Amino acid sequence: MGEVRAKRMPRAVRERQMLDAAVRVFGERGYRAASMDDIAELAGVSKPLVYLYLNSKEELFSACIRRESAALVAAVRAGVSGAGGADRQLWDGLRAFFTHTAHNPDGWAVLHSHARTGGEPFAVEVTAMREEIVAFVTGLIAAAAREAHGDPALPDREVAGLAQALVGAAESLAGWAGTDPSVTAKEAAATLMNFAWSGLGNLMEGRRWSPAPGA
Repeated sequence: MGEVRAKRMPRAVRERQMLDAAVRVFGERGYRAASMDDIAELAGVSKPLVYLYLNSKEELFSACIRRESAALVAAVRAGVSGAGGADRQLWDGLRAFFTHTAHNPDGWAVLHSHARTGGEPFAVEVTAMREEIVAFVTGLIAAAAREAHGDPALPDREVAGLAQALVGAAESLAGWAGTDPSVTAKEAAATLMNFAWSGLGNLMEGRRWSPAPGA
């Protein structure tokens, strides 16, 4: 009786295994310092097999960016249930964002640090992810304005600017939290809510800051 061959691993499972290893190596070392040998060794496969599945180091890094981008966007969207007022929805979204980045530090390093400095093709991938999150936050702020005033009282340009500022602050805080393991996702989200919601809440109530005359 012949020897029974081991069951061949499905392509999707093998590819996920390689991407998991690649995200870890890229996250720890950056795009340029990471080597395909190290990725293959961590994945437990041969380097030719990595090239067979993902063609090149550049395509492998792009695949990591796309996967981590999709996971982050999905986590933020899933975190916002739609229940409660505008502040609750923003709070839920921020907690989901910081929870995901805390649980996936290598993935966040790939998106926030290494992809931005790796060159134009990678920066374009990250920009697309960021624009999707900004669009989602823009919708939350616009919905808050409608809830407060019965109509979209804030100009579209101002809503877009507020969303950009909020996402930028969240990115910076995630970077800060990543350097201090004692900072929890809840604490990071509360810090940003305390910083941002007092201003947003005033806007929702029609109380706007303006410079003093002559300033």
